[in-house]
Amino acid sequence: MGNFIESKVLALAEKTGLDDVTLKLAICLFSSFPFDAILKRIPESKASLKCWYIVGVAAFYLFGVLNLFTGFRTLFLSSMFTYVISRFYRSKFMPYVNFVVVMSHLALNHLSVQFFSSENTSTLDITGAQMVLVMKLTAFAWSYHDGTQPDQSKLSEYQKARAIRHHPSLLSFLAYTFFYPSLFTGPSFDFADFESWLNCEVFRDLPDAKKPRRRWTTSDRNLRRQIPKCGLFVLWRVAQGVFWIVLSTFLPNYISKEFMFTPAFGQKSFLYKIHYLYILSFVFRLKYYAAWTVSEASCILCGLGYNGYDAKTNKIRWDRVRNIDIWKFETASNTHEGLEAWNMNTNKWLKHYVYLRIAKPGSKPGFRSTLFTFLTSAFWHGTRPGYYLSFATGALYQSCGKIFRRNLRPLFLNADGKALPSKIVYDVICFYVMKLAFGYLVQPFVILDLPASLACWRSVYFYLHLGIIATFLLFKGPYAKTVTKFLKTHQPAAIAQKEQKAKLEEAGPLGDIAKAKRVFEESEASHDMQLGIPDADFEKFNFEEAKRDFSEFFESYEKWRAEKGLEIEEHNLQRAFEHFKSELSSGQGRRTSFSVYSPKPIEKTD
Repeated sequence: MGNFIESKVLALAEKTGLDDVTLKLAICLFSSFPFDAILKRIPESKASLKCWYIVGVAAFYLFGVLNLFTGFRTLFLSSMFTYVISRFYRSKFMPYVNFVVVMSHLALNHLSVQFFSSENTSTLDITGAQMVLVMKLTAFAWSYHDGTQPDQSKLSEYQKARAIRHHPSLLSFLAYTFFYPSLFTGPSFDFADFESWLNCEVFRDLPDAKKPRRRWTTSDRNLRRQIPKCGLFVLWRVAQGVFWIVLSTFLPNYISKEFMFTPAFGQKSFLYKIHYLYILSFVFRLKYYAAWTVSEASCILCGLGYNGYDAKTNKIRWDRVRNIDIWKFETASNTHEGLEAWNMNTNKWLKHYVYLRIAKPGSKPGFRSTLFTFLTSAFWHGTRPGYYLSFATGALYQSCGKIFRRNLRPLFLNADGKALPSKIVYDVICFYVMKLAFGYLVQPFVILDLPASLACWRSVYFYLHLGIIATFLLFKGPYAKTVTKFLKTHQPAAIAQKEQKAKLEEAGPLGDIAKAKRVFEESEASHDMQLGIPDADFEKFNFEEAKRDFSEFFESYEKWRAEKGLEIEEHNLQRAFEHFKSELSSGQGRRTSFSVYSPKPIEKTD
C-alpha cells in the first residue's frame, strides 16, 4: 500500500537513478538533523513533550517515508513484550525469558527474509532495525532486573551505573525503543543513558558558560539551555558521512563481488586475487561507515552523544554512543584492536549482557560463556551460512594471532617492554597480514551463500585456512616445545625472566610467594568479546574443563527442579497474568495519562 510521501520518494529515485531503499534511508538519516534542532530546544521540564516528539518523528519515518506498517508491527510487538514481561514477571528468569523471546522473534524474521521475502527493492528490510532493538530490549530487561535486586552490592560498577530502579512510563519506553536518530542503523544505548539525557541530568557537570542562552523569553531570563552547542563538530561528522556515501556509491561500479565469479577473475594471479578481496571488503564496509557516522552525528546534535566535560582541557566529549572508530580500525595491526574499534556498542552488549551474564554468579566466565556469546552473535547477525563461516574462521584466526603475539612479538621488545628499532618491521608485517586476512574472512559476510562463499575461498586456495592449520601444527603439534623454547632463547624478556627466576628460587619462601602472585595475576586477566568472536586460548582450553562447566549447569538445573522450581515459576507466571488482568480491568491505564503510565511495582517473589 503506497502513500503520497513514498510515491514522491520513488519518483525521485527513478529520476536520480538511486536505489529506492538507499534513498529512503538517506532521507531518514539526513532529515533527522532539522528534527534534532527542534528536539534539543524543547525545555528540559517538558520530558513528555520530548517523548511525544520522538515517537511522532519515528512514526513519520515508518509510515510516511518507508511505508513500513508490517515493520512497525514487528518492532512494536517486541517492544511491548519486553515492557510487559519486565513490568509483571517477577522472577530471576525474567531477563532470560525476554532474551529468548526477542531473539527468537528476530530469528523468525531472519528466516523469513532468507527464504520467503519477495524481491521488492523499494521495501526496507526491517531486520536491521530489529537487530538494534534486540540489543536495547535485552539490555533494558537486565538493567531493570539489576535495579530491583535487594542486594545492590553484588552488582558490578557497570551494572550499578545502568540499573533501572523504577519502571518507566510507556511513553518514555517507546521513545527509547523508537528513538528516531538511531532507529534503523543504530547505535544502540542503554535506557539509563537515554533517561539521563531526557531529563538533562547528564549535562549537570557542564559549566553554565558552556550552556547557550535561550532565544525566547522565559520566566527566568538567566535560564540557559542544558544541551551545549556542537554544530561545527556535527558538520564535520556529516561531511565524513557524505564522503563515505559518495565512495560507497561509485566504487561498486569498479569493485564488485560479481567479478569474483567471472572467468576473468579466475585467470588473475594469486596475489591479485587476495588483494582484490581486501579492496572488496573495504568497499563493503563503506555503507556501514556512512550510516554509523551520520546517525552518530544526529545523536550528538540532539545531545545524546554528550559524554562529559573535561575541566582541564576545557573540552566536551561527544563519544557516548560512538559505534565505529574508522581510523583505529583501518590502521589496526592485530585482530583485537580492529574488532575493538568496529561496531563498538554491539561489543559492549555482547560482553555485558551475554558473556558476563551466562557465567555462574561469583565465578569467572568460562567455556559456556564463550560458546553462548559466539552463537548469540552469529544468530543475531542472521541465519545465513556466510555468517557462521566468518565467525568460526575468525575465532581460529584470532587464536593464531594470540599465538604469534605471544611468541614472536617479544623478539622485538627489550626486557622492560620497550620496542626495539626492529619492531617497525614486525608492525608493518602484522598490519599487512591482518588486512589481507580480514579481506578473506569477511567475504562470506558479503556473499552470504554457502556454495558461493566456499567458491570464493577456493579461488584463493583456502590460503588463510592453510595458514591456520600450519600455525597450530607448528605451535601445538609434536614439535611445539622445541619451537617455543627456541624462540624464548631469543626473547629479551624471557631471558631476563629466566635469570630473575633463578634468583627467586634461591630466595626460598619469597620465591614461592612471587610465583603465586604471578599465576594469580595471569588467571585474573580479563578477556573481552568482540562481535562474539571468542578470545580463545587453546593452550589453556581442555575438554574436561568444558565438560565440567556444562555438568555444573545441568546439576544446577536438576537442583532447581528438585526444589520445585517449575512450580514456583508457574506460580510467578500466574501472578503476573493476574496482575496484568487486574490493571486492565480496573482501568488504571485509562485513568492515568499515557505519558505518565507506570503501574506500581509488584512485590518480588523467590
